[in-house]
Amino acid sequence: MSIFHKFKEFVVDAAYIWRQEMRQVFHDEGVLIFFVLVPLVYPLLYSWIYNNELVREVPVVVVDHSHSQLSRQFIRLCDASPDVHVSYYAGDLDDAKSLVSRQLAKGVYYIPSDFSTRLNRLEQSVVSVYCDMSLMLTYKAIYQTAMTVSQKMGAGMRVKLSGNYTNREDVVSVQPLAVDEVPMFNPSNGYGSCILPAVLMLILQQTLVLGIGLSAGTARERNRNGQLVPDDQRYRSVYPIVSGKALCYAMIFAVMGAYLSMVVPRMFSFPMLADGADLMLILIPFILASIFFGITVSCLVHYRENVMLLVVFISVPLLFLTGVSWPQASIPGAWQGVSWLFPSTFGARAYVRLNSMGATFGQVLPEVRYLWIQAAIYFGAACLVYGHQLRLARRLSKGE
Repeated sequence: MSIFHKFKEFVVDAAYIWRQEMRQVFHDEGVLIFFVLVPLVYPLLYSWIYNNELVREVPVVVVDHSHSQLSRQFIRLCDASPDVHVSYYAGDLDDAKSLVSRQLAKGVYYIPSDFSTRLNRLEQSVVSVYCDMSLMLTYKAIYQTAMTVSQKMGAGMRVKLSGNYTNREDVVSVQPLAVDEVPMFNPSNGYGSCILPAVLMLILQQTLVLGIGLSAGTARERNRNGQLVPDDQRYRSVYPIVSGKALCYAMIFAVMGAYLSMVVPRMFSFPMLADGADLMLILIPFILASIFFGITVSCLVHYRENVMLLVVFISVPLLFLTGVSWPQASIPGAWQGVSWLFPSTFGARAYVRLNSMGATFGQVLPEVRYLWIQAAIYFGAACLVYGHQLRLARRLSKGE
């Protein structure tokens, strides 16, 4: 058989499998939900939830045992800040902790009875801050507000004691060095701008794997003897099967990938520093690696429900392993090795560095290379999986 004839046979079989897979995707409500509805709606829900970026008016309870002019000034300045709202006053610390345990307040400001006395004696005084550490954003708001107010009151006391004659001398005594704070990569200091770009890449991978696994589970339930490969003469070779299925999924997720990486960030004003062409150069290997990874994993799916248990369980760990929500340098070496198995690790890192941090394509080239390597390895693994399934189907058809 000539090479041309073999190539023609490959193209015909791959096109047939692509058509069959497209028909199954658009006739299976479950697969359609994961391939179309979830990528369209899920990122919008996430983005709307975190659209405020920062937490404001966090409720706190105050225990003021000083009852002095200085303690009232401290409380008033904290309440005037945009991050904290003094919602309750308590007689002692136990009552304040009770309010926190009932989630009526997120933290406690405890002012001791000698607060004003020690300050008037030019001694260092203490304000205790108790925070609910279950949510880091509220802890940050409560703690930073207390620090800012204490620094402001301390600066005012230094000015009164300095004996300066001019306003310029007051400014220099309070702030000898002028410091300009410039937030890098996240000008709003927002949680959404920090985390959601990585989440978008993770959603892209997880919905792909869920849809492919659900489709594989459906095929096993419908086919004779519960096999992944149907009893069809067109399913006679490994490469047309993998190529036809991959082409079907790639056509759908080329649109979904562009929507998630370019449209959603613009809708919610997340940082968008990358050029569209550079983003495409990242998305192509990332989608291919995710597709072949999903096809490989689908061999483990014997029932439609299995893929939900498998993929949803690892979603949160995969977000941490990207190194975006938790510092990459703090991830143990063994877990970093585990993270290399998943395309979301390198896809999220490349996307965040390129789109949120303003890196050039050359600076994310190592991640892109890893994605191409993953795509090649998982393509080979997918071919091995379907090769095994073809041999098993042939033995069963012969009654062995």
